[in-house]
Amino acid sequence: MLRREPGSRPLAAAFEGLIPPGTPLAVKLYDGSVAGDPAAPVGFELTSPKALSYLLSAPGELGLARAYVTGHLRVTGGIHAVLEVMLPLLETLRWQDGIRLLRELAPQYLRPVSPPPEELPSKLRRVVSGLRHSRRRDEAAIAAHYDVSNRFYELVLGPSMAYTCACYPTADASLETAQAHKFDLVCRKLGLEPGMRLLDVGCGWGGMVMHAAEHYGVTALGVTLSREQAQWARKQVAAAGLTDRVEVRHLDYRDVTETGFDAVSSIGLTEHIGARNLPAYFRFLASKLRVHGRLLNHCITRTTTTESHRLGPFFERYVFPDGELEGIGEIASAMQDNGFEIRHDENLREHYGKTLAAWCANLDENWDAAVEDAGLGRVRTWALYLASSQLAFERHGLELHQLLGVKPAPDGTANMNLRPDWGL
Repeated sequence: MLRREPGSRPLAAAFEGLIPPGTPLAVKLYDGSVAGDPAAPVGFELTSPKALSYLLSAPGELGLARAYVTGHLRVTGGIHAVLEVMLPLLETLRWQDGIRLLRELAPQYLRPVSPPPEELPSKLRRVVSGLRHSRRRDEAAIAAHYDVSNRFYELVLGPSMAYTCACYPTADASLETAQAHKFDLVCRKLGLEPGMRLLDVGCGWGGMVMHAAEHYGVTALGVTLSREQAQWARKQVAAAGLTDRVEVRHLDYRDVTETGFDAVSSIGLTEHIGARNLPAYFRFLASKLRVHGRLLNHCITRTTTTESHRLGPFFERYVFPDGELEGIGEIASAMQDNGFEIRHDENLREHYGKTLAAWCANLDENWDAAVEDAGLGRVRTWALYLASSQLAFERHGLELHQLLGVKPAPDGTANMNLRPDWGL
């Protein structure tokens, strides 16, 4: 470990004034100095001068993420626990004061440093240019996140391969039980019955279409922009003996030509559409439905309609390039204005916190296998992404809504029960 020169000011001084007394957080620096509570069970350590270069060249969450993904920042006590302590500090303190002090203490590290290879936007720019949410750019953005490897996703998501919020029927239910319960809840809200036709846009690895066909007797078409997902899903459909009722296509949802569907499920796709494209999105889905057909839109939302749609530098550069989140009011308005009558809304925020906790546990349990499959940088990225997302749902920084709409008839009838009770 490097040590500071005699008489020089310890680097931890930059952090000391930012950590209120009694905060259970230890910040260790490569010069041997410590800020906060040295005996705290959680904390982080800057292990090299390069960690400072990351922090100083990109202050805030991006610098911290780069330092962590590259291994120059290490956490003790678990990422979730560290973030749980740090988030209130980040929300209330002037961290720019600490950055200013760091620049005074270590000006030699105030220089550009190359981002880690896991950072996505430069890769996207090399692959495709053009407007956000153009077809080619959407395909590249989806591939960047979803076409890692199916094996990696199996390690994180578990046997269900469901990469959306589960719905826990009981507090102690397993992740697999909760994912099956989520698909069943969607089927019941859509009013699926034998012989109906279902379109699932952004179908992922096929969990929804397979559940609907097996348990509700529908004929289902699922579409996804991820080639890896489509290949995996087709194999599972064949293994389950459902090829006569389920088809999965590697296809942009905008290229679906069939119409007259009885129901459309959109589970976790709205986040990739973009706010300005929501009206066209819902108009297109309405055009795919017969009169009285239903749409269940399941997506992550902001907690208000006044926040930015952008995800922030870490998520945009490392997790979901071009992703956007809207408030539920914006989504409901877009549905109402473009072919749907809103019939039901449900916020499953706490369920997503539990889902993410389960994914974090899977990643921890399968860490070595995940590193072997996807590389240490990618696994560190996912650990940070999952833990920070879990906290966002637990602390009401994000919500998860299921919004049910129906395509009304010209005479205004909607063919709905007077008071549906789907329960949890």
